[in-house]
Parts: sequence; structure tokens; C-alpha cells
Amino acid sequence: MDLGLQGKVALVTGGSKGIGLGIVQRLIAEGARVANVNRSESEGRALEIAYAAQGKECLFIPGDLSDENACRNAVQLTLARYGQIDILVNNAGVNDGVGLDAGVSAFIDSLKRNLIHVYAMTHYALESLKTTRGTIVNIGSKVCETGQGGTSGYAASKGGINALTREWAVDLAPHGIRVNAVLPAETWTPLYEKCLAAMPDPAAAKAKLEQLIPLGRRFTTIEELANMAVFLASPCSSHTTGQIIFVDGGYTHLDRKCTVPSEVAQFGAAAR
Repeated sequence: MDLGLQGKVALVTGGSKGIGLGIVQRLIAEGARVANVNRSESEGRALEIAYAAQGKECLFIPGDLSDENACRNAVQLTLARYGQIDILVNNAGVNDGVGLDAGVSAFIDSLKRNLIHVYAMTHYALESLKTTRGTIVNIGSKVCETGQGGTSGYAASKGGINALTREWAVDLAPHGIRVNAVLPAETWTPLYEKCLAAMPDPAAAKAKLEQLIPLGRRFTTIEELANMAVFLASPCSSHTTGQIIFVDGGYTHLDRKCTVPSEVAQFGAAAR
């Protein structure tokens, strides 16, 4: 399917690895020109060079998005290079483990790493998005729905992203700007693999987690998240806005009986 993104300009935060990288790759495969804002100089430059060798655009913009000036600069440099922004993907963030015991200052810093830049990027890109009648895709997390424990800053930030997705969908509908969110749960990323590698039996831990995912008993792939994000960014989803879409194999919302032994899974039918 042609998603109608040829020549469009996308600004992606945290696009050098993991889910962000998957989104960048999918956008470029669809013919979009991409600006990638990331802290890591080595990752960002390597990606830019690799795509330039293929005759494709992946402008790297270095910046720590917890600094408001970096957000403003990212938008300005994108506009200076391409003259427009059609798509904004707010992907950057980190589950930093800032819990109730961390204190107010650490909590505020976590909001800066995970939420404040979502507002700042959207604020600074807004005029261009109005001109192009563009789209915004926010990447959230199931943590804001389920809780996780020990990560108050991240959970609050992702809950805030859900709220802003709906708020901005209302605000920006008169301008033809659509705003949606994609929420992953257990997604197989290099970071997830690294975390499991630190456990006594990584293979067993992975197998146990997979049994909690009803659809296919497997992790969601980066490509599956990217496919949804890019579809929502495209004209193919032209009447979809204000939606919070889980790409998680049913992990977050399906009945817990789906994840326990089969004799218990029949309980609901028997009870009727």
C-alpha cells in the first residue's frame, strides 16, 4: 500500500535506535524526508551517513530534549533544511525508574525527560503543522494504564501524553491537524534484550513474559509499532484523530484468563 508520504517531511525525536529507529526507517521507506533529533552523536551521524549513501534524507540534529532550547533548535533546523514539517513523531523517552522515594526534584527531571519536550516540540512545530495540515503521533506506554511500580515520573509522563493527545486533537481539528498516540507494551527492542541479559536465565525469563501476551505468545516487534505509527501519520488514516492505540498483542486489555493455564481459562464460560 502506498501511504502517500512521498516527499513529506517528518521530525522524529529519539529516532536513532529502538522504536524510534523503526519509525524513521519506515518513514524513509515510504519516501519521506526525516529529521532525527537525538542525544547520541555517533548513532545519529551514522544513520545520516548511511541514508545519504542511498540518496535518502535523514538529517541528524543533536540535542538533549530536556532542554527547551534544544526543542526550539530542532524545529528551526528542520524548517531551515526542508521549509516545512508535515509529521511530528514525539517518541523520545526513557523508563528512568524515578519512584516515590526519589524526591520532587528527581520527579521534575523525569517529567523533563519524558513529557515536557512533547509539549515543547509540538508548540514550536505548530505553525508549520498548521500550514501543512500535518499530523502528530505520540509514542506512549502501557505503564500509564497498568502501573509498574517504582517509576512515578515515567508513568505520569505517559499518562500526560495520553491526555495531551486527546486535548490537542480537540484544539487542532479546526486546523486539519490529526493527533494520535501509539502505546507499546512488551516490545522486543535492544534495550529490552539488554535488560533480560542481566537476569540469571534470560531465555526462561523471555519465555515467561511471552506467555503473558495473548496474541501469538510473543513480543511485539519494532516493525509492528512503526507500521502503526507511520500509518497514523499518513493520509491513509485521514479521518482518525484523538485515538490511543495499543499495539501489544492484547497484553494490556484482554482478560487475564488468557495468560493462565487452560483449565482456568475456561472459567468464564463455565460460570455462565
